[in-house]
Amino acid sequence: MLPFIRSDLAQLTAYTPHPGGESGEAVKSDIAIDRLDTNECPFDLPTELKEKLSWTFQQVMESNRYPDGGHTALKQAIADYVNESANLYAQSQAIAPNFTSSNISVGNGSDELIRSILIATCLRGEGSILVANPTFSMYGILAETLGIPVVKVSRNETNFAIDLAAAQNAIEQTQNPPIRVVFVVHPNSPTANPLTAKELDWLRNLPEQILVVIDEAYFEFSQTTIVGELPQHPNWIVLRTFSKAFRLAAHRVGYAVAHPKLIAALEKVRLPYNLPSFTQAAALVALKHRQILLASIGQILSDREELINSLAQHPALKVWPSAANFIYLRLTKTDDNSTPDKLKVLVQQLKAQGTLVRHISGGLRITVGSTDENQRTLQRLAAALHS
Repeated sequence: MLPFIRSDLAQLTAYTPHPGGESGEAVKSDIAIDRLDTNECPFDLPTELKEKLSWTFQQVMESNRYPDGGHTALKQAIADYVNESANLYAQSQAIAPNFTSSNISVGNGSDELIRSILIATCLRGEGSILVANPTFSMYGILAETLGIPVVKVSRNETNFAIDLAAAQNAIEQTQNPPIRVVFVVHPNSPTANPLTAKELDWLRNLPEQILVVIDEAYFEFSQTTIVGELPQHPNWIVLRTFSKAFRLAAHRVGYAVAHPKLIAALEKVRLPYNLPSFTQAAALVALKHRQILLASIGQILSDREELINSLAQHPALKVWPSAANFIYLRLTKTDDNSTPDKLKVLVQQLKAQGTLVRHISGGLRITVGSTDENQRTLQRLAAALHS
């Protein structure tokens, strides 16, 4: 390490995307690739929307000017969409809440928002975070890069529900620094299970000095949200993204929904001009034409169930239900303790044939792709298991 670099960074590893699992080996360039390892939407933006963006870039955008640093138009458009989605909550309530741009913060992907949350809550030894593994790895990775302690609890191996007793004990016992933030995903990644009624009740009863971060990255696929409860919980914040259902992974747009005072705190630590003009234009176009883009969800959900049913018929696989646009599975246990090696070989064989999946937490996470991609996945997985 260089003498001016923090000593603890020697223990950390930079995040490096490895296509198709843990191996950094490149995929052969002479085969078509089915990218089912990062939970993106299998469909690109329609040509007519790309043409709208192209026209905006050529005729409206000034490349020599900074972008709208306050995200004025985008925040208002997001607030309108959040209000629309809150109607799902209102179906069982008297009235849906009314969110405004003061409830919204926008980030360069949800990762930037997670980092801003950590900076605003836990720095200078004021707090640690709680996560239930397996879950989205960036909560822990970003915390560690900032020198923030990460308290980890486990999940039930049957249904991946959080060990609430362990979580509650961790909150009561952890001091110097105390747990300041709890991160959960609804539905969870990589296991695709939504929050249970017991988990939600536990979150509702956490003290107000603990921030509850509920990541709804896959909200459009789960078609359930807790955003309607935010007015009753000023210590809750919902994260969402345009990288999945809205097909804008290349543009890196995430947003947070929370009490205006919490949003104001995030704005204080946000980098200026964090979203390029073209990125903001892409998000606005996607929101304006969301009926077109979100129309693919029905097909993805239908294909997801077919994929689950087909995979579950194989005796070598244990497949879990999914509330997201991906499926989590594991190999059925054997007596020779060779499952990790078998999984690694399986991922490599799939990659060699052109299907990328994620090898994670003792299993495989497979994105629901197009119908053709799903068929190839089934065929290649069956062949690899047979061999």
